[in-house]
Amino acid sequence: MAPNPSPSDEPQDSPDAYVGLAADAAEQRARERGWTAVRSLPPGAIITMEYRVGRLNLEVRDGRVARAWKG
Repeated sequence: MAPNPSPSDEPQDSPDAYVGLAADAAEQRARERGWTAVRSLPPGAIITMEYRVGRLNLEVRDGRVARAWKG
């Protein structure tokens, strides 16, 4: 079984920095900054609630990031 990553394996990057960016630019920036998974979601999407270290969630409205959060 693979070891669980520690919180230090998560990029030291603020999700707030992605709000207002175009969705494709935000996804590209997130991957460049070390996020291992980037999830773009429409407003109100039903999602799983488990926390995954290294994942950045982007709520995209009208092609722009309206909200971003870790996990």
